[in-house]
Amino acid sequence: MKSILVFNTVIYIFFYEKRSDAFVVSPRLPSTVISTTASHSNKLSIHHLSHKFRMPILDLSTNPSSHSDSISARIKSKEETFYDGKTRQLLGLKNPSTDTVEKWKIRLQLTKPISWIPLSLIVMCGAAATGNYHWIWNPFDPNDRDVMLGMNDALKGLVTMILAGPFSEGFAQTINDWYDKDIDAINEPYRPIPSGALSQSDIFAQLRFLLFGGIALALGLDFWTGHASYSVTAIALLGYLISYIYSAPPLKLKQNGWLGDLAIGICYISFPWWCGMAVFGDTYREVDWFLPLVLSITGVGTAIMNDFKSVEGDKKFGLNSIPLMYGFDRATYIVMATQTLPQIGIAWYLNSIGETSYSLALLSLLLPQLYFQKTLLLEDPLENDLKYVASTSPFIFLGVMVSALCIGNHNWI
Repeated sequence: MKSILVFNTVIYIFFYEKRSDAFVVSPRLPSTVISTTASHSNKLSIHHLSHKFRMPILDLSTNPSSHSDSISARIKSKEETFYDGKTRQLLGLKNPSTDTVEKWKIRLQLTKPISWIPLSLIVMCGAAATGNYHWIWNPFDPNDRDVMLGMNDALKGLVTMILAGPFSEGFAQTINDWYDKDIDAINEPYRPIPSGALSQSDIFAQLRFLLFGGIALALGLDFWTGHASYSVTAIALLGYLISYIYSAPPLKLKQNGWLGDLAIGICYISFPWWCGMAVFGDTYREVDWFLPLVLSITGVGTAIMNDFKSVEGDKKFGLNSIPLMYGFDRATYIVMATQTLPQIGIAWYLNSIGETSYSLALLSLLLPQLYFQKTLLLEDPLENDLKYVASTSPFIFLGVMVSALCIGNHNWI
């Protein structure tokens, strides 16, 4: 239950942080989207679906901007049901309190602390995948009750989570806000940068602290674990690089929906997994690399959910998001495919190496996700986005953990 409550909070990490465009949607059938220059046949299709589901549609030929305002109002009304303004500020959520003048709170807001949680949890999945993480006192294994060894591993895990969350993710969020300052000036003028709460020198100082502080932690972990290859540092540096090229020109991966969303998935699943694996593992198998990469595809679907809200701004600033390229209907099915097929593939792989119980466990965790896809995602992705991600995220994370435990406990000889 605690895990589910945590993920009901963490859903905000994937939402309302980045994007927008010139498409508009029906207020009760948001999976059907057309552009303001849609063809007559498309309009007939919209009316057909509207009649089939007995739902009204928007007259796109009148005043498209008013419909975009209507969608924005719906989004804002949902956001404001989550916590009070001061709490939203500290967590880095939208529509925070703007009364705070304490710089440390504003700096914290810029790093979006709510986004640290999933990376920290995936770090422990990577640790579990090595089979070398020791409990302080394991109630299930009498041979794993060395308190001092367990405390040492717990402390290593905590430091690794600090590296992945506050430092690496904090850097990614800060640099993304810096390069998105023009977009935020329109969509989120209360953010620390467009509001003027932090100056350019403040931002650059924060970026230097998060970059060099994270590198120092990674080097410390390599020294602590006795690595001669500095594997934790190499993984951390690669993560920082991906965060930079995601937001910054000339590459700016977020300009392409597939590259940008895949980068998000890799940064949220693969890199923290590899980081935890490097701290606690002393061998590197092929499965340690390809399995988290496959699971990262599930993060692509969650990133696409974020794009639904932002098509207007995306088009204005040249960001080709998945909904922009394919429309809402196809984007909805892409979300379903990217979240479902990788888990089926991993379940098949686990079964192929003789781990039938883990495979069945993973498939059982997929069943409620399919139910929520049918009842929430397909029904109304715009209205049910938060409910959908809040409902499916605990099962996705548990699936990642099941996969990690299987790899960590499998006899590879």
